[in-house]
Amino acid sequence: MKILRKLALFATLAAALAVGQAGSAAALTPQQELVDKSRITFEKLITNYEFGELPGYLKRAKAVMIFPEIFKAGFVIGGEGGNGVLMVRDANQGWSQPAFYTLAAGSLGLQIGGQMSETVFTIMSDKALQAVLNDQMKFGGDMSIAAGPIGKGLGANTTTNLEADVYTFAKTSGLFGGVSFNGAGILRKDDWNGAYYGPGTLPQWIVIDRKVSNPNAQGLVNALAPY
Repeated sequence: MKILRKLALFATLAAALAVGQAGSAAALTPQQELVDKSRITFEKLITNYEFGELPGYLKRAKAVMIFPEIFKAGFVIGGEGGNGVLMVRDANQGWSQPAFYTLAAGSLGLQIGGQMSETVFTIMSDKALQAVLNDQMKFGGDMSIAAGPIGKGLGANTTTNLEADVYTFAKTSGLFGGVSFNGAGILRKDDWNGAYYGPGTLPQWIVIDRKVSNPNAQGLVNALAPY
């Protein structure tokens, strides 16, 4: 009888644990999922042999934007978009917590195919960072963007002449074969920032003033800390 009671108790505890785990999984918000994916993308690209100069660019950057999934697809009329995070470096406090943004663009032309890219944008100028914070960032024209060097191997760090406002490091798959972000706009996601940090939260409060924080973003902050 004692054995049966122990087995019943064990079964009850196991069921409770399973329900708790299911509840935790169900509680994963879209914002937290993006933060987790951003960390994975960053760790993947920063250690990628093809992006050996990324650490050097990152150490000179004013800020970084990480987009785990930028989708580009089209049939005659093309478009691209995805959600990502902005993080700003402070000389004394290190990297900020992430603020949420979205990238969107459309284009006309003969396009057939699809592509998904994991992308890190290194923001090199105060002008570009301010444009992001003012919700006025559009790549191309006054806001120059260029592809970061690839294929130089890990530890290259030979960056010398940084002329563009923003550099991109993108790992792509699909049929387009190249990534161009000219004409794309970066817009803040106020609803996501509010959901993650509190109603009415602005990116400035998160990345510059550092008035708010979320402990669940610490893993991403720690990933950037060495740079």
